[in-house]
Amino acid sequence: MQADESQPHKILSKELTDVLIRVGVVAILVYWCLVVVGPFVGVLLWALILAMTLYPLHQRLANRIGGAQGRAATLVVLSGWLLIGLPIVLLGSSFASQVHEVHAAFSNNTVSVNPPASSVADWPLVGEKVYQLWSDAAQDLPALLERLQPQLGNLSKALLSQAASTAGSVALFLVSLAIAGVMMAYGESGSRAMLRILRRLAGEEKGASMHRLSTATTRSVATGVLGVALIQAVLLGIGFIWGGVPAAGVLAVIALVLGIAQVPALVVSIPAIGYIWWSSGDASLHNILVTIYLLVATLADNVLKPMLLGRGVDAPMPIILMGAIGGMISAGIIGLFVGAVVLAVGYQLFMAWTAEVDAPANAPTVPAGNEQTPKAS
Repeated sequence: MQADESQPHKILSKELTDVLIRVGVVAILVYWCLVVVGPFVGVLLWALILAMTLYPLHQRLANRIGGAQGRAATLVVLSGWLLIGLPIVLLGSSFASQVHEVHAAFSNNTVSVNPPASSVADWPLVGEKVYQLWSDAAQDLPALLERLQPQLGNLSKALLSQAASTAGSVALFLVSLAIAGVMMAYGESGSRAMLRILRRLAGEEKGASMHRLSTATTRSVATGVLGVALIQAVLLGIGFIWGGVPAAGVLAVIALVLGIAQVPALVVSIPAIGYIWWSSGDASLHNILVTIYLLVATLADNVLKPMLLGRGVDAPMPIILMGAIGGMISAGIIGLFVGAVVLAVGYQLFMAWTAEVDAPANAPTVPAGNEQTPKAS
């Protein structure tokens, strides 16, 4: 009797040991895979987002050149490098030359500051401090710079750090675009593989739905957030050049960054409009037309965003926008996409769960084909 009872116990103990060993080996393997892939996660996520966004364009181009997927991907990548990388390189070169000129002017002590007007002191809150600082700069600029050396040193370090971070982000984007080209060249097989993974995790029907939702949401955020910010920055840049605003390209880049961060473009356009009117001093037709143009370009996102953001996505636009902003706050630019996708998928799963209605437990079930029709009395 004891032998009969100990035999199942030994079998159960052996099977449990085998399961624990297998789970441990799998956990170690997954951990080391994550450690190895970890340094490349940012690049791969960016590449995946770019590939999903540009894939429709890639397919149209491939159809025009006879279905050559690799050649079409190469053309998309080269075009992206020319349209994005070249202007950034030119802007960086111009910025570096301006910094060199300013440094040379300060080194040779050739910088002069005009004294402020007496009305500056009447500005609310900061008028007196600005007037005093401006007057000191006009009287003896080297002495003022020496007095402010600690603050200027910290500011220069912060600016250099931010510039290095921006340059690294640009390089990361260009490398990600090249990897995205490889992904687009094998887009069909990659899409099928991702679909199989999602079906394995969430089931046949929900896996396909999650696949469609993730793709549509990523493309929607790319066009509705990044696309709108880029269009608005280009429109504002044209207006700045038309109005003769200094550093129009730099202001356009600032408008692009603010647009991605969902900050109103009024932060850039209003000072530019003020400069246009202040520099000319008269209400000319040119100033009126430029002002109207800049105001229209500033408010263009209010029209473009509802048209592009959330288009083709089975989730409300506020959900997409909330996920994009929250993701960017928590994880930077990459969180713009990840947050929107995660929140949209979570919203769909939650709504599907709330829509499920369990059948009554006591409801009679009638086998198919055995339905009885009522007899006529």
